[in-house]
Formats: sequence, C-alpha cells, structure tokens
Amino acid sequence: MDKIIINVGRQVCAGGLEIGKLLADEFQAKYYDRELLNLAAKESGFSEEFFKQSDERKGFFRSFLHLPFGNSWGGGSNFYQNNFSQESLFKFQSDAIIKAAQEGSCVFVGRCADYVLRDFPNVVNVFITASLESRAKLFMKEKNVSKEEAIRRIQQVESRRASYYNYYTGKHWGQADSYDLCIDSSAIGSAATARLIAEFVRKKLNITS
Repeated sequence: MDKIIINVGRQVCAGGLEIGKLLADEFQAKYYDRELLNLAAKESGFSEEFFKQSDERKGFFRSFLHLPFGNSWGGGSNFYQNNFSQESLFKFQSDAIIKAAQEGSCVFVGRCADYVLRDFPNVVNVFITASLESRAKLFMKEKNVSKEEAIRRIQQVESRRASYYNYYTGKHWGQADSYDLCIDSSAIGSAATARLIAEFVRKKLNITS
C-alpha cells in the first residue's frame, strides 16, 4: 500500500492530539494539526496568524470585517480585490490538506479533513470522545479554572467546532454515522486507544505488515 490517510475528529481534552501523534508514529505518517495553518498561509499569501484566528471558527470572517484591517494579516489590498471570504479560507486550507495527502501518508486532526479527502483511497475517519468528567478535569488542570468554567469553555469550543464542521461537510460533528470508528479514550487511555485504532486501520485497509 502506497499511503494511508487517517482523519481524527475529537472532543476537547479527549486526547485527540496525543492519539493522532501516536498513530502518525505507528504508520510512519506525517502529522498535521495546526501545521495546516502554516501550509494554508503559504498557499494564500496571508499570514499564519490570520488562519489561527479563523481556525475551525465559522462566522469569524463576518466579525473580522468590523475590525481595522492592517498589513499584519498579509495580502494588503488584494484582500478586497479578490473578494476574499470565509469560503476562501476554507478552500486555502482544503488545498493544503489535499496537497499534503498527495505527497504521502498523513494523520490529520480536525479541519474537516475527512470531508476534504472523501474521494481519496485508503482513508480512515475516526472520532475521539471521552467522558465530560475526565475532560473537565484535564481542562481545569491545564487552564487553572473551576470545574464550572471548564465545562462552559469546553461546550463553547465544541459548539464552534460543530457549527464549522456541519456547515462545510453537510454531516454531523461527533455523530457516529459521520465516521468509520468512534471511541471513548477515557475508558482505556490514550495509548491503548491509539493501539486499538491502529488495529482497526490495519483491518479496514487490509494491511498485513
């Protein structure tokens, strides 16, 4: 098999980033999370910071238009001349995803990669979930906030991700029929979850070595 593509959707603090990196190591694949923003910036001529601000955030562009526009974003007057839009941002990022996938085996985390690469061969789409209790505990530790604040911010980010994913894919973020495999990482831990997913990938794609 020339290459494989694994697309990882994830809940906040469910271990998706760690699991994605473990899968990339397992299959000797390139790992892409926020790295895609840099690739998209290079494709578009706009700064990476611009893509960070809009990352998996539907409606960002409308709010951005009310802010003073400066050269720090890159692009200069071409921003208006090229009829730049939220869809343009999505296309630049999608082009970066396709280009990376054409070059070799990849693990993509988020960014609607499962939809963007829907016509590619040897693709496996997974979604990582975890109990709200475990995710809130991790968020509290990382951000030093109360449990109530942790849950509020988790739900806020996930609402944003769902809106972005649903809008661009026509599918439902986190819903089982949108993926090949959904798994609760809090049940067995990130490392064991990655091993289970790797075994699933091998069986689905008939990888024997």
